[in-house]
Amino acid sequence: MEPIPTQMSVIGISRPGGPEVLQPEIRPVPQPGPGELLVKVVAAGVNRPDVAQRSGHYPPPPGASDLPGLEIAGEVVAVGEGATRHAVGAQVMSLVAGGGYAQYCIAADAQAMAVPPGFSMIEAGATPETLMTVWHNVFERGALQAGETLLVHGGSSGIGTMAIQLAKAFGARVVVTVGSADKAEACLKLGADRAINYKTEDFVAVTKEFTGGRGVELILDMVGGDYIERNYNAAAIEGRIVQIALLDGIKATVNFAKLMTKRLHHTGSTLRPRTNAEKAAMVAAIEAKVLPLLAQGRIKPVIDSTFPLHEAVEAHRRMESSQHIGKIVLTE
Repeated sequence: MEPIPTQMSVIGISRPGGPEVLQPEIRPVPQPGPGELLVKVVAAGVNRPDVAQRSGHYPPPPGASDLPGLEIAGEVVAVGEGATRHAVGAQVMSLVAGGGYAQYCIAADAQAMAVPPGFSMIEAGATPETLMTVWHNVFERGALQAGETLLVHGGSSGIGTMAIQLAKAFGARVVVTVGSADKAEACLKLGADRAINYKTEDFVAVTKEFTGGRGVELILDMVGGDYIERNYNAAAIEGRIVQIALLDGIKATVNFAKLMTKRLHHTGSTLRPRTNAEKAAMVAAIEAKVLPLLAQGRIKPVIDSTFPLHEAVEAHRRMESSQHIGKIVLTE
């Protein structure tokens, strides 16, 4: 193995603003502490929270790197005291609290997962954040069961494409909302049972028709805004709505009587601020129940595009164009 350098290239945020504020920097290579790994990054996923952090709206939690980047894949090059799950030389993919836009990144040993057989490092770098988000919000918080119907807003996003595959693998029906015919076709090819173009169709009416008037049991929503009340209309009696983002606004006018009369459950979560122990518990569940599906090739991230690390500005422009289908990944 090559010696670990003392300095590395990273992409920092020079000030809050548009994609152009992402700037290359030289920083010291971090050292792993107790229970930590130092990973030589081969691929890092680009996610909406990175855009929010760059814009000044999503600061890193205390103690985390100020660099953007919430998921990585690469080779373990050093381990801290007490880190026993992954040895030097292992290929891992991991959720991180920050720092992914760099040549080297610290990952918690308990949160790193072995790269599944048959996965490229680019696919591995596109997996941890979306996989953990979907697993926790659809299956742990949302309690999706076989035979139920899941409605996913943003079906062609990285999270949406992962949600389609996971929900189908566990026996649910899936309806998605998308903004174009190409995105609808991509979701149907992944296994979605119905793709709704929200520009030309009313998702409430379509979901009611699709479910024979009953409504959907679970809704995964990253839109917010006026979708909140519409979700209440589209949900079945005792339906669950899980909020994971609010891209169209953090405030809405909602008739909360529907929450009571339909006995709805509306919850939400963010992943980044969760404790290491909580994230480790999610990883343990995923390793037991989901990684076998990845190893069998039944579930894989959809890769939209890749950009070298030094072209992170263009990667963010691609993200903000909302033209992408699946994941955008930075490479070494």
